[in-house]
Amino acid sequence: MNALAPQARKAALAFIFVTVLIDILAFGLIIPVLPHLVQRFVGGDIAEASLWVGVFGTMFALIQFVTAPIQGALSDRYGRRPVILLSCLGLGLDFIFMALAPTLAWLFVGRIISAMTSASFTTANAYIADVTPPDKRAQAFGMIGAAFGLGFIIGPVIGGWLGGIDLRLPFWGAAILALCNFAYGWFVLPESLAPDKRTTRFDWSHANPLGSLMLLKSYPQVFGLAAVVLLINLAHYVYPSVFVLYADYRYHWGPQAVGWVLAVVGVFSVIVNALVVKRVVGAFGERRTLLIGLMFGTVGFAIYGLAPTGHWFLVGIPVMAMWALAMPATQALVTRQVGPSVQGRIQGALTSLVSFAGIIGPALYTTVFALFIGARAPVHAPGAPFLLACLMLMAAGLVAWRFARVPAPAADAVVDAA
Repeated sequence: MNALAPQARKAALAFIFVTVLIDILAFGLIIPVLPHLVQRFVGGDIAEASLWVGVFGTMFALIQFVTAPIQGALSDRYGRRPVILLSCLGLGLDFIFMALAPTLAWLFVGRIISAMTSASFTTANAYIADVTPPDKRAQAFGMIGAAFGLGFIIGPVIGGWLGGIDLRLPFWGAAILALCNFAYGWFVLPESLAPDKRTTRFDWSHANPLGSLMLLKSYPQVFGLAAVVLLINLAHYVYPSVFVLYADYRYHWGPQAVGWVLAVVGVFSVIVNALVVKRVVGAFGERRTLLIGLMFGTVGFAIYGLAPTGHWFLVGIPVMAMWALAMPATQALVTRQVGPSVQGRIQGALTSLVSFAGIIGPALYTTVFALFIGARAPVHAPGAPFLLACLMLMAAGLVAWRFARVPAPAADAVVDAA
Protein backbone atom coordinates (compact mmCIF):
# COMPACT_ATOMS: atom_id res chain seq x y z
CA MET A 1 0.00 0.00 0.00
CA ASN A 2 1.20 3.53 -0.76
CA ALA A 3 2.65 5.23 2.28
CA LEU A 4 0.38 8.29 2.31
CA ALA A 5 0.11 10.01 5.68
CA PRO A 6 -3.24 9.38 7.40
CA GLN A 7 -4.51 12.92 6.75
CA ALA A 8 -3.41 12.79 3.10
CA ARG A 9 -5.04 9.38 2.72
CA LYS A 10 -8.27 10.71 4.20
CA ALA A 11 -8.22 13.71 1.84
CA ALA A 12 -7.48 11.45 -1.13
CA LEU A 13 -10.39 9.14 -0.31
CA ALA A 14 -12.66 12.16 0.11
CA PHE A 15 -11.64 13.34 -3.35
CA ILE A 16 -12.28 9.92 -4.88
CA PHE A 17 -15.74 9.93 -3.28
CA VAL A 18 -16.42 13.40 -4.68
CA THR A 19 -15.02 12.40 -8.10
CA VAL A 20 -17.35 9.44 -8.42
CA LEU A 21 -20.29 11.42 -7.02
CA ILE A 22 -19.79 14.28 -9.49
CA ASP A 23 -19.31 11.91 -12.42
CA ILE A 24 -22.50 10.03 -11.52
CA LEU A 25 -24.32 13.34 -11.04
CA ALA A 26 -23.12 14.41 -14.48
CA PHE A 27 -24.33 11.18 -16.10
CA GLY A 28 -27.55 11.35 -14.05
CA LEU A 29 -28.28 14.85 -15.33
CA ILE A 30 -28.60 13.64 -18.91
CA ILE A 31 -30.58 10.44 -18.19
CA PRO A 32 -34.03 12.13 -18.36
CA VAL A 33 -33.25 14.18 -21.48
CA LEU A 34 -31.07 12.05 -23.75
CA PRO A 35 -34.01 9.97 -25.11
CA HIS A 36 -36.01 13.14 -25.76
CA LEU A 37 -33.09 14.77 -27.57
CA VAL A 38 -32.75 11.65 -29.71
CA GLN A 39 -36.50 11.80 -30.36
CA ARG A 40 -36.16 15.41 -31.53
CA PHE A 41 -33.39 14.44 -33.95
CA VAL A 42 -35.56 11.71 -35.54
CA GLY A 43 -38.52 13.98 -36.07
CA GLY A 44 -40.52 12.98 -32.98
CA ASP A 45 -40.95 9.29 -33.90
CA ILE A 46 -41.01 7.47 -30.53
CA ALA A 47 -40.49 4.00 -32.03
CA GLU A 48 -37.43 5.11 -34.00
CA ALA A 49 -36.13 7.04 -30.99
CA SER A 50 -36.46 3.90 -28.81
CA LEU A 51 -34.44 1.94 -31.34
CA TRP A 52 -31.67 4.55 -31.35
CA VAL A 53 -31.61 4.81 -27.57
CA GLY A 54 -31.04 1.05 -27.47
CA VAL A 55 -28.23 1.39 -30.01
CA PHE A 56 -26.67 4.17 -27.94
CA GLY A 57 -26.76 2.02 -24.80
CA THR A 58 -25.31 -1.07 -26.45
CA MET A 59 -22.54 0.91 -28.11
CA PHE A 60 -21.66 2.58 -24.80
CA ALA A 61 -21.29 -0.82 -23.14
CA LEU A 62 -19.28 -2.22 -26.08
CA ILE A 63 -16.84 0.69 -26.04
CA GLN A 64 -16.33 0.36 -22.29
CA PHE A 65 -15.85 -3.38 -22.67
CA VAL A 66 -12.89 -2.65 -24.96
CA THR A 67 -11.44 0.46 -23.31
CA ALA A 68 -11.70 -0.38 -19.59
CA PRO A 69 -8.66 -2.73 -19.66
CA ILE A 70 -6.68 -0.06 -21.52
CA GLN A 71 -7.52 2.49 -18.84
CA GLY A 72 -6.50 0.06 -16.11
CA ALA A 73 -3.19 -0.74 -17.83
CA LEU A 74 -2.47 2.97 -18.30
CA SER A 75 -3.01 3.62 -14.60
CA ASP A 76 -0.67 0.74 -13.68
CA ARG A 77 2.02 2.20 -15.95
CA TYR A 78 1.67 5.96 -15.44
CA GLY A 79 -0.20 6.25 -12.14
CA ARG A 80 -3.81 6.77 -11.12
CA ARG A 81 -3.80 10.58 -10.96
CA PRO A 82 -3.23 11.38 -14.66
CA VAL A 83 -5.82 8.82 -15.79
CA ILE A 84 -8.47 10.18 -13.41
CA LEU A 85 -7.73 13.80 -14.35
CA LEU A 86 -7.79 13.08 -18.09
CA SER A 87 -11.08 11.26 -17.58
CA CYS A 88 -12.65 14.27 -15.85
CA LEU A 89 -11.30 16.66 -18.49
CA GLY A 90 -12.40 14.41 -21.35
CA LEU A 91 -15.91 14.02 -19.94
CA GLY A 92 -16.28 17.75 -19.44
CA LEU A 93 -15.25 18.56 -23.00
CA ASP A 94 -17.41 15.75 -24.34
CA PHE A 95 -20.54 17.00 -22.55
CA ILE A 96 -19.94 20.36 -24.23
CA PHE A 97 -19.60 18.52 -27.54
CA MET A 98 -22.95 16.80 -26.99
CA ALA A 99 -24.61 20.03 -25.87
CA LEU A 100 -23.66 21.54 -29.24
CA ALA A 101 -24.28 18.41 -31.37
CA PRO A 102 -26.32 19.50 -34.42
CA THR A 103 -27.37 16.01 -35.57
CA LEU A 104 -28.04 12.52 -34.25
CA ALA A 105 -24.77 11.29 -35.76
CA TRP A 106 -22.74 13.86 -33.83
CA LEU A 107 -24.62 13.03 -30.62
CA PHE A 108 -23.75 9.37 -31.22
CA VAL A 109 -20.06 10.30 -31.58
CA GLY A 110 -20.34 12.15 -28.28
CA ARG A 111 -21.63 9.06 -26.51
CA ILE A 112 -18.76 7.02 -27.90
CA ILE A 113 -16.30 9.57 -26.52
CA SER A 114 -18.10 9.47 -23.15
CA ALA A 115 -17.63 5.70 -23.00
CA MET A 116 -13.93 6.06 -23.83
CA THR A 117 -13.24 8.80 -21.27
CA SER A 118 -15.24 7.47 -18.32
CA ALA A 119 -12.14 5.93 -16.75
CA SER A 120 -12.67 7.38 -13.31
CA PHE A 121 -14.74 4.46 -12.01
CA THR A 122 -12.17 1.83 -12.96
CA THR A 123 -9.22 3.86 -11.72
CA ALA A 124 -11.01 5.01 -8.57
CA ASN A 125 -11.30 1.38 -7.45
CA ALA A 126 -7.58 0.85 -8.04
CA TYR A 127 -6.84 4.08 -6.16
CA ILE A 128 -8.81 2.85 -3.15
CA ALA A 129 -6.84 -0.40 -3.17
CA ASP A 130 -3.61 1.63 -3.24
CA VAL A 131 -4.30 3.83 -0.22
CA THR A 132 -6.59 1.76 1.98
CA PRO A 133 -5.55 -1.08 4.34
CA PRO A 134 -7.06 -4.42 3.24
CA ASP A 135 -9.36 -4.63 6.25
CA LYS A 136 -10.82 -1.17 5.49
CA ARG A 137 -11.40 -1.60 1.76
CA ALA A 138 -14.94 -2.97 1.94
CA GLN A 139 -15.96 0.14 3.87
CA ALA A 140 -14.24 2.38 1.29
CA PHE A 141 -15.92 0.55 -1.60
CA GLY A 142 -19.20 0.93 0.27
CA MET A 143 -18.72 4.70 0.28
CA ILE A 144 -18.21 4.56 -3.49
CA GLY A 145 -21.51 2.67 -3.70
CA ALA A 146 -23.09 5.43 -1.61
CA ALA A 147 -21.75 8.00 -4.10
CA PHE A 148 -23.42 6.05 -6.92
CA GLY A 149 -26.69 6.01 -5.00
CA LEU A 150 -26.60 9.73 -4.20
CA GLY A 151 -25.72 10.62 -7.77
CA PHE A 152 -28.60 8.63 -9.20
CA ILE A 153 -31.05 10.13 -6.69
CA ILE A 154 -30.07 13.77 -7.25
CA GLY A 155 -28.84 13.79 -10.86
CA PRO A 156 -32.02 12.74 -12.69
CA VAL A 157 -34.16 15.08 -10.57
CA ILE A 158 -32.01 18.10 -11.43
CA GLY A 159 -31.60 16.93 -15.03
CA GLY A 160 -35.36 16.62 -15.45
CA TRP A 161 -35.87 20.12 -14.06
CA LEU A 162 -33.20 21.62 -16.33
CA GLY A 163 -34.50 19.64 -19.29
CA GLY A 164 -37.92 21.18 -18.76
CA ILE A 165 -36.28 24.53 -19.52
CA ASP A 166 -34.10 23.35 -22.40
CA LEU A 167 -33.15 19.82 -23.45
CA ARG A 168 -29.51 20.83 -23.91
CA LEU A 169 -29.17 22.56 -20.53
CA PRO A 170 -28.43 19.33 -18.57
CA PHE A 171 -25.46 18.67 -20.88
CA TRP A 172 -24.02 22.09 -20.01
CA GLY A 173 -24.60 21.37 -16.33
CA ALA A 174 -22.84 18.02 -16.64
CA ALA A 175 -19.92 19.70 -18.43
CA ILE A 176 -19.53 22.26 -15.65
CA LEU A 177 -19.53 19.52 -13.00
CA ALA A 178 -16.92 17.42 -14.81
CA LEU A 179 -14.62 20.38 -15.51
CA CYS A 180 -14.90 21.58 -11.90
CA ASN A 181 -13.97 18.05 -10.86
CA PHE A 182 -10.88 18.24 -13.08
CA ALA A 183 -9.84 21.58 -11.57
CA TYR A 184 -10.45 20.31 -8.03
CA GLY A 185 -8.42 17.17 -8.67
CA TRP A 186 -5.56 19.09 -10.29
CA PHE A 187 -4.92 20.92 -7.03
CA VAL A 188 -6.01 18.33 -4.45
CA LEU A 189 -5.53 14.75 -5.67
CA PRO A 190 -2.17 13.12 -4.78
CA GLU A 191 -0.78 10.19 -6.73
CA SER A 192 -1.48 6.88 -5.01
CA LEU A 193 0.82 4.53 -6.95
CA ALA A 194 4.50 5.07 -6.20
CA PRO A 195 6.89 4.85 -9.20
CA ASP A 196 8.53 1.69 -7.85
CA LYS A 197 5.11 -0.03 -7.75
CA ARG A 198 4.26 0.70 -11.38
CA THR A 199 4.73 -1.63 -14.30
CA THR A 200 7.87 -0.97 -16.35
CA ARG A 201 5.97 -0.85 -19.63
CA PHE A 202 2.44 -0.48 -20.95
CA ASP A 203 1.06 -4.03 -20.91
CA TRP A 204 -0.67 -4.57 -24.27
CA SER A 205 -1.21 -8.25 -23.49
CA HIS A 206 -3.66 -7.33 -20.72
CA ALA A 207 -4.95 -4.08 -22.25
CA ASN A 208 -7.73 -5.81 -24.20
CA PRO A 209 -10.81 -7.75 -23.10
CA LEU A 210 -9.44 -11.22 -23.90
CA GLY A 211 -6.06 -10.46 -22.38
CA SER A 212 -7.68 -9.03 -19.27
CA LEU A 213 -9.73 -12.20 -18.85
CA MET A 214 -6.55 -14.24 -19.09
CA LEU A 215 -5.07 -12.03 -16.38
CA LEU A 216 -8.05 -12.82 -14.18
CA LYS A 217 -7.63 -16.52 -14.93
CA SER A 218 -4.03 -16.42 -13.68
CA TYR A 219 -5.45 -15.80 -10.19
CA PRO A 220 -7.93 -18.65 -9.54
CA GLN A 221 -9.57 -16.93 -6.57
CA VAL A 222 -9.91 -13.67 -8.52
CA PHE A 223 -11.33 -15.54 -11.52
CA GLY A 224 -14.02 -17.07 -9.32
CA LEU A 225 -14.85 -13.70 -7.76
CA ALA A 226 -14.95 -12.19 -11.27
CA ALA A 227 -17.70 -14.69 -12.08
CA VAL A 228 -19.56 -13.38 -9.02
CA VAL A 229 -19.11 -9.81 -10.30
CA LEU A 230 -20.49 -10.82 -13.71
CA LEU A 231 -23.53 -12.58 -12.23
CA ILE A 232 -24.25 -9.70 -9.84
CA ASN A 233 -24.20 -7.18 -12.67
CA LEU A 234 -26.21 -9.40 -14.99
CA ALA A 235 -28.84 -9.63 -12.27
CA HIS A 236 -28.73 -5.87 -11.73
CA TYR A 237 -29.54 -5.13 -15.37
CA VAL A 238 -33.09 -6.32 -14.81
CA TYR A 239 -33.77 -2.85 -13.35
CA PRO A 240 -32.91 -0.61 -16.33
CA SER A 241 -34.17 -3.25 -18.77
CA VAL A 242 -37.73 -3.96 -17.64
CA PHE A 243 -38.58 -2.26 -14.34
CA VAL A 244 -40.51 0.65 -15.88
CA LEU A 245 -42.45 -1.66 -18.23
CA TYR A 246 -43.05 -4.22 -15.45
CA ALA A 247 -44.29 -1.59 -12.99
CA ASP A 248 -46.70 -0.18 -15.57
CA TYR A 249 -47.94 -3.59 -16.74
CA ARG A 250 -48.42 -5.21 -13.33
CA TYR A 251 -49.06 -2.32 -10.91
CA HIS A 252 -50.16 0.48 -13.28
CA TRP A 253 -47.46 2.81 -11.95
CA GLY A 254 -46.91 5.87 -14.11
CA PRO A 255 -43.67 7.87 -14.53
CA GLN A 256 -44.18 9.84 -11.31
CA ALA A 257 -44.78 6.75 -9.19
CA VAL A 258 -41.79 5.01 -10.76
CA GLY A 259 -39.63 8.06 -10.04
CA TRP A 260 -40.57 8.01 -6.38
CA VAL A 261 -39.98 4.28 -6.07
CA LEU A 262 -36.52 4.62 -7.64
CA ALA A 263 -35.74 7.49 -5.27
CA VAL A 264 -36.69 5.29 -2.29
CA VAL A 265 -34.50 2.48 -3.68
CA GLY A 266 -31.63 4.97 -3.96
CA VAL A 267 -32.06 6.20 -0.40
CA PHE A 268 -31.97 2.67 1.01
CA SER A 269 -28.89 1.93 -1.11
CA VAL A 270 -27.06 4.96 0.26
CA ILE A 271 -27.94 3.98 3.85
CA VAL A 272 -26.63 0.44 3.41
CA ASN A 273 -23.44 1.47 1.61
CA ALA A 274 -22.59 4.36 3.91
CA LEU A 275 -23.64 2.96 7.28
CA VAL A 276 -24.27 -0.79 7.20
CA VAL A 277 -21.35 -2.20 5.16
CA LYS A 278 -18.73 -1.13 7.72
CA ARG A 279 -20.59 -2.70 10.62
CA VAL A 280 -21.45 -5.97 8.91
CA VAL A 281 -17.91 -6.47 7.58
CA GLY A 282 -16.53 -5.68 11.04
CA ALA A 283 -18.84 -8.22 12.63
CA PHE A 284 -18.74 -11.04 10.07
CA GLY A 285 -15.79 -10.46 7.72
CA GLU A 286 -15.84 -9.97 3.97
CA ARG A 287 -16.67 -13.54 2.95
CA ARG A 288 -19.75 -13.82 5.14
CA THR A 289 -20.80 -10.28 4.23
CA LEU A 290 -20.71 -11.21 0.55
CA LEU A 291 -22.82 -14.32 1.17
CA ILE A 292 -25.28 -12.39 3.36
CA GLY A 293 -25.66 -9.74 0.66
CA LEU A 294 -26.32 -12.36 -2.02
CA MET A 295 -28.87 -14.08 0.21
CA PHE A 296 -30.80 -10.85 0.71
CA GLY A 297 -30.61 -10.10 -3.02
CA THR A 298 -31.97 -13.54 -3.87
CA VAL A 299 -34.92 -13.11 -1.49
CA GLY A 300 -35.50 -9.55 -2.69
CA PHE A 301 -35.69 -10.52 -6.35
CA ALA A 302 -38.07 -13.37 -5.44
CA ILE A 303 -40.35 -10.85 -3.71
CA TYR A 304 -40.19 -8.51 -6.72
CA GLY A 305 -41.00 -11.29 -9.16
CA LEU A 306 -43.86 -12.77 -7.15
CA ALA A 307 -45.38 -9.62 -5.60
CA PRO A 308 -49.06 -9.58 -6.65
CA THR A 309 -49.54 -5.90 -5.76
CA GLY A 310 -47.48 -2.75 -5.65
CA HIS A 311 -47.56 -2.77 -1.85
CA TRP A 312 -45.92 -6.20 -1.78
CA PHE A 313 -43.28 -4.94 -4.22
CA LEU A 314 -42.51 -2.08 -1.82
CA VAL A 315 -42.00 -4.62 0.98
CA GLY A 316 -39.11 -6.01 -1.05
CA ILE A 317 -37.22 -2.72 -1.23
CA PRO A 318 -35.57 -2.79 2.24
CA VAL A 319 -34.81 -6.49 1.79
CA MET A 320 -33.28 -5.80 -1.62
CA ALA A 321 -31.25 -2.89 -0.24
CA MET A 322 -29.14 -5.31 1.79
CA TRP A 323 -27.91 -6.77 -1.50
CA ALA A 324 -25.65 -3.71 -1.56
CA LEU A 325 -23.44 -5.53 0.98
CA ALA A 326 -22.24 -7.92 -1.71
CA MET A 327 -20.32 -5.72 -4.12
CA PRO A 328 -18.05 -3.84 -1.64
CA ALA A 329 -17.17 -7.16 0.01
CA THR A 330 -16.40 -8.70 -3.40
CA GLN A 331 -14.22 -5.76 -4.44
CA ALA A 332 -12.33 -5.91 -1.15
CA LEU A 333 -11.69 -9.65 -1.55
CA VAL A 334 -10.45 -9.15 -5.11
CA THR A 335 -7.99 -6.42 -4.12
CA ARG A 336 -6.57 -8.66 -1.39
CA GLN A 337 -5.53 -11.22 -4.01
CA VAL A 338 -3.12 -9.00 -5.97
CA GLY A 339 -0.42 -6.42 -5.39
CA PRO A 340 -0.42 -2.72 -6.33
CA SER A 341 1.29 -3.07 -9.72
CA VAL A 342 -1.65 -4.99 -11.17
CA GLN A 343 -4.64 -3.37 -9.43
CA GLY A 344 -5.46 -1.11 -12.38
CA ARG A 345 -5.51 -3.97 -14.87
CA ILE A 346 -7.60 -6.13 -12.54
CA GLN A 347 -10.13 -3.32 -12.06
CA GLY A 348 -10.16 -2.71 -15.81
CA ALA A 349 -10.91 -6.38 -16.39
CA LEU A 350 -13.75 -6.29 -13.87
CA THR A 351 -15.17 -3.16 -15.53
CA SER A 352 -15.07 -5.02 -18.84
CA LEU A 353 -17.20 -7.74 -17.26
CA VAL A 354 -19.67 -5.12 -16.04
CA SER A 355 -19.82 -3.72 -19.58
CA PHE A 356 -20.31 -7.22 -20.98
CA ALA A 357 -23.30 -7.60 -18.67
CA GLY A 358 -24.59 -4.32 -20.10
CA ILE A 359 -24.30 -5.70 -23.62
CA ILE A 360 -26.32 -8.88 -23.07
CA GLY A 361 -28.51 -8.04 -20.07
CA PRO A 362 -31.08 -5.69 -21.66
CA ALA A 363 -31.86 -8.01 -24.58
CA LEU A 364 -32.05 -11.02 -22.24
CA TYR A 365 -34.53 -9.48 -19.82
CA THR A 366 -36.73 -7.74 -22.37
CA THR A 367 -37.00 -11.01 -24.31
CA VAL A 368 -37.98 -12.95 -21.18
CA PHE A 369 -40.50 -10.26 -20.20
CA ALA A 370 -42.10 -10.28 -23.66
CA LEU A 371 -42.20 -14.08 -23.71
CA PHE A 372 -43.98 -14.45 -20.38
CA ILE A 373 -46.63 -11.78 -20.98
CA GLY A 374 -47.32 -12.61 -24.63
CA ALA A 375 -50.11 -14.65 -26.15
CA ARG A 376 -47.84 -17.69 -26.50
CA ALA A 377 -46.47 -17.56 -22.96
CA PRO A 378 -46.02 -21.03 -21.43
CA VAL A 379 -47.37 -19.45 -18.24
CA HIS A 380 -48.41 -15.87 -17.56
CA ALA A 381 -45.54 -14.62 -15.37
CA PRO A 382 -44.71 -10.91 -15.75
CA GLY A 383 -42.22 -11.26 -12.89
CA ALA A 384 -40.15 -13.83 -14.81
CA PRO A 385 -37.23 -11.42 -15.43
CA PHE A 386 -36.87 -10.82 -11.68
CA LEU A 387 -37.05 -14.53 -10.98
CA LEU A 388 -34.29 -15.07 -13.56
CA ALA A 389 -32.21 -12.45 -11.72
CA CYS A 390 -32.97 -14.36 -8.51
CA LEU A 391 -31.53 -17.54 -10.05
CA MET A 392 -28.42 -15.64 -11.13
CA LEU A 393 -27.78 -14.49 -7.55
CA MET A 394 -28.30 -18.04 -6.30
CA ALA A 395 -25.61 -19.15 -8.76
CA ALA A 396 -23.39 -16.27 -7.61
CA GLY A 397 -23.82 -17.48 -4.03
CA LEU A 398 -22.64 -20.97 -4.94
CA VAL A 399 -19.58 -19.57 -6.74
CA ALA A 400 -18.83 -17.21 -3.85
CA TRP A 401 -19.04 -20.08 -1.36
CA ARG A 402 -16.25 -21.77 -3.30
CA PHE A 403 -13.99 -18.83 -4.15
CA ALA A 404 -14.55 -16.11 -1.54
CA ARG A 405 -11.55 -16.61 0.70
CA VAL A 406 -9.36 -14.09 2.51
CA PRO A 407 -5.81 -14.80 1.29
CA ALA A 408 -2.41 -14.07 2.70
CA PRO A 409 -1.09 -10.66 1.49
CA ALA A 410 -0.03 -10.84 -2.16
CA ALA A 411 3.62 -10.26 -2.96
CA ASP A 412 4.60 -7.98 -5.82
CA ALA A 413 6.99 -10.57 -7.15
CA VAL A 414 4.15 -12.98 -7.65
CA VAL A 415 1.97 -10.27 -9.17
CA ASP A 416 4.59 -9.13 -11.66
CA ALA A 417 5.10 -12.68 -12.82
CA ALA A 418 1.52 -12.62 -14.10
